Amino acid sequence: MSFISYYFHWSEDEVMRLPHAERRRWCSEISEINKSLNPSKKNKEKSILDMKPDRRG
Repeated sequence: MSFISYYFHWSEDEVMRLPHAERRRWCSEISEINKSLNPSKKNKEKSILDMKPDRRG
């Protein structure tokens, strides 16, 4: 949620009103835009959707 809010300057309420699938789609779109603006052959950046939650106890 904060990922979308940061890039689009949308409020928490605006983002939370989106269906989950649409939030995931926006995250994917933002990640693709970032990749195209910041191409890196050495350190390929991951999409936010590729990141795994930290499961430390």
